[in-house]
Amino acid sequence: MNPPTTSHILDKPVRMGRYIMEGLNHLLWPALCDRCGCSILQDDKRLCQECWNELLSSTAGDYCPGCGRDASRYAIIDSRCGACQNEKIHFDGIARAGVYDGALRDLLLAFKFHDRTELSQILCTMADAALEGCFFRDRIDMIVPVPLHWTRRIRRGFNQSQIIAKGLHHRTAPICTDLVRIRRTQRQYNLRPAMRRRNVAGAFAVRKEHKFSGTAVCLVDDITTSGATLNECAKTLKDAGAANVFACVIAVARDQMY
Repeated sequence: MNPPTTSHILDKPVRMGRYIMEGLNHLLWPALCDRCGCSILQDDKRLCQECWNELLSSTAGDYCPGCGRDASRYAIIDSRCGACQNEKIHFDGIARAGVYDGALRDLLLAFKFHDRTELSQILCTMADAALEGCFFRDRIDMIVPVPLHWTRRIRRGFNQSQIIAKGLHHRTAPICTDLVRIRRTQRQYNLRPAMRRRNVAGAFAVRKEHKFSGTAVCLVDDITTSGATLNECAKTLKDAGAANVFACVIAVARDQMY
């Protein structure tokens, strides 16, 4: 058996000092769950086990790749579920991380309306996993975040869709911000589906000398409730020459869509 080297002897007090500092740090500044605020271990990755379980439950289950609604894989015909077979949907497919409920809803609301941008670490990972597992990932040429009107962007301080887009890991598709919102609209969540469509009609445009012609675009948003915003964005992009428009969202609300 070889005798311990000098480096091994020195490593032991270094490791001991690190453990002491980690314990002291946790005592003075305990890690808290980003959702419920209960105490967690440093290795719990920002959420307690109960919140992680609830979050993961919202990502379970099959959904329609055409509209994003809950749907059994056996009910999908030509990439559409029965609910969207006859609907006019301008985007060509959707990837979702989960449903807008429980822990996922709470994290999105905190991220979007309470300046909790640190939650993007969890949310971007979920969006990236959704994109990784979808059928159109290898077809897209560029990633386009759903834009905010400039007045809302200044008031909020950030565009949540752009933060999510930056968190996606795609080797070949750059982020493009040539889709803009030219009209400030009412908030969609308190409007009925028909009013939501009218609310966003004509609200988007593309910048001059855009590069959408012949491309496959992936729209990125945090949540879709009625699908009206994604639909209007996709229509605008196709009118500008995009060959295909897909969508990637973190959550789809269980609501009447389109």
